[in-house]
Amino acid sequence: MSRQLLVVDVVGMTPALLEHMPNVRRVATAGWQAPLTPAFPAVTCTVQSTFLTGTLPSAHGVVANGWYFRDLGEVYLWRQHNRLVQGEKLWDTARIERPGYTVANVCWWYAMGAATDLTVTPRPVYYADGRKEPDCYTDPPELHDRLTGELGTFPLFNYWGPTAGIASSRWIAEATHRVLVDDRPDLALAYVPHLDYDLQRYGPGTPEAARAARDVDAVLAPLLDTAREQGRGVVLLSEYGITDAVTPVDVNRALRRQGLLRVYVQDGMEYLDPWTSRAFAVADHQVAHVYVRERGDVARVRDVVAALPGVDQVLDAAGKRTFGVDHERAGDLVAVAEPDAWFTYYYWLDDERAPDFAKLVEIHRKPGYDPAELFLDPDDRWVRLRAAMALARKKLGFRYLMNVVPLDPAPVRGSHGRLPDDERHGPVLVCSDADAARTGVHATDVKELLLDLAGIRRPSAVPDRTSRR
Repeated sequence: MSRQLLVVDVVGMTPALLEHMPNVRRVATAGWQAPLTPAFPAVTCTVQSTFLTGTLPSAHGVVANGWYFRDLGEVYLWRQHNRLVQGEKLWDTARIERPGYTVANVCWWYAMGAATDLTVTPRPVYYADGRKEPDCYTDPPELHDRLTGELGTFPLFNYWGPTAGIASSRWIAEATHRVLVDDRPDLALAYVPHLDYDLQRYGPGTPEAARAARDVDAVLAPLLDTAREQGRGVVLLSEYGITDAVTPVDVNRALRRQGLLRVYVQDGMEYLDPWTSRAFAVADHQVAHVYVRERGDVARVRDVVAALPGVDQVLDAAGKRTFGVDHERAGDLVAVAEPDAWFTYYYWLDDERAPDFAKLVEIHRKPGYDPAELFLDPDDRWVRLRAAMALARKKLGFRYLMNVVPLDPAPVRGSHGRLPDDERHGPVLVCSDADAARTGVHATDVKELLLDLAGIRRPSAVPDRTSRR
């Protein structure tokens, strides 16, 4: 029997945080919940790609939120084209069995160019004069004006950066609600990021984390009510859990001090030079892909990285196979941080030589992930005034520079990426269909589970797994 589904990716949701989420718990009480073992690394783009393909990064190729594109000689994070995800996606498989199966994607990653019927994804307007303004991309194009006319412009500056907050998750939930009511897709995917912010800012066991969980739960309530009224099956799941992390690991600075990483200089600012570096790392939360130009340097680079305080292990070719990340896009080595540590992307040795984008929210120019973008620089007593003046210049139509991000990573209090050590603080899956109950689910099982819930696959296709490393 076929059934329509709503699948909500509630980033950072864990069994511990469910205690503060009564509306989501209500779904679990009527149905079931189980620990979810993520793909490695446990980061957004990797785990979402595993959910949708049923394969590990060794097959789908999304080895992190970004990587070194060897054929271009550039590091790119947060690309958006769906072609980067290799393999057959959930909707492709569904349409083999059920032609005409309709899918809406509201803000899951790698949305652009995907073979979904309705697509909504954040996409700023990049004006010729350098301004960046909030907006979103939709397909079909007319969906843009329909949603922004009803909900207002997508709140991009509440989606990431120092002002990231509940407004972006509320917009996404309301957009998904309108798609459910107006378009009735067979499968609706929604990505709700709010928990990610305060858990990285304050840590997962804090009052701020509990408040964030309550706020997300309240935003989800109308969406869950509508799904229930429509008779939809509901799945809420998370890509990872965030753990306390207070130890930044400057992997690129260590490589530079050993003469392995090189920079080039323009206007007094230093830029990573991947073309001439013998080794450099693309840092992504608790995982760093280390690219080594010459095979003869691999052992030395491994020793340099492994000796850093905060590094748990360094995966070689065999280790990458064990963790399912042995793909040509991956680093020659993959470093994994200890539970309370995470990797910075910093490569300069003097803050006076840092590139100008280092103090900006600039996710596409930085050669690695930067959680400090969630903060205003606490060492700058005028930072709020400068931010207000920049905003005023923006509203008047003048060029502006919002250079407010700290170069000291000390404020960061939470991270993720390594496989969970404690199920209570790891990702979780909640499902409304009690008949499909499992005691544990691996990320590679999610695709088949959703097909089963939709009535497209036999229930026996999905194993009942206890959570595993």
